[in-house]
Amino acid sequence: MIQRVQTIYLIVSAIIMGALFMWFPVVLGKDGSVVMERNEPLIFGLVFVSIALAIISILSFKKRQMQFVLNRLNIISNFVLLGVFVYRLLTLSGETIVSEKGIGVVLPIISIVFLVLANKAIKRDEDLVKSVDRLR
Repeated sequence: MIQRVQTIYLIVSAIIMGALFMWFPVVLGKDGSVVMERNEPLIFGLVFVSIALAIISILSFKKRQMQFVLNRLNIISNFVLLGVFVYRLLTLSGETIVSEKGIGVVLPIISIVFLVLANKAIKRDEDLVKSVDRLR
């Protein structure tokens, strides 16, 4: 259901992860060797898992508990992706050709924020449904 706020948060999270994949730079070392690129199996897999979990969570709007669990798994996959980025960038020997690391490291953090906001909205919906069931 598009009119629910958590659906908007999940769509924004999926778009952010898609933007991460599309605009992720290839980080080259000083000697011209590729340090990190978007087509690596680990990075590609984690970004794909994050987008897929967000889409599956959007489509399972009738099962709020499953949506909550899928969002938590998505948050974990984003933390793993963030850890991979930070590890790779901190273990670089010397400088890279381009000294700035890019926005690629920040995008999983923004995605995590939107996933947490979606989980709060799902929890609010679940509490509302439980309170209405108590009144019956």
